[in-house]
Amino acid sequence: MIDGFKRALALGAATVALAGGAVLTTVGTASATPTHHGDHTATRHLDRGRCHMVRGHWTRVWRDGRGSRHGHWVRVWHREQLVCRHRR
Repeated sequence: MIDGFKRALALGAATVALAGGAVLTTVGTASATPTHHGDHTATRHLDRGRCHMVRGHWTRVWRDGRGSRHGHWVRVWHREQLVCRHRR
């Protein structure tokens, strides 16, 4: 009976230690990752009334088969970009 209690206590302590280590690792990793959201330092000098950032998006592009007869569709990611309207 006492051996079973000791085994359960040791298993519980090991579980708590592993869970605590996983939480600390996750917190350390999350705080070390860089944040790029909303950081437009290069665009600060531009006229905000005419320029805005367009979010990234996927498009489908047809690629012809150069080595073979058949082409295929490919998904291409377009990064976010700065779009400005011209004055007229």
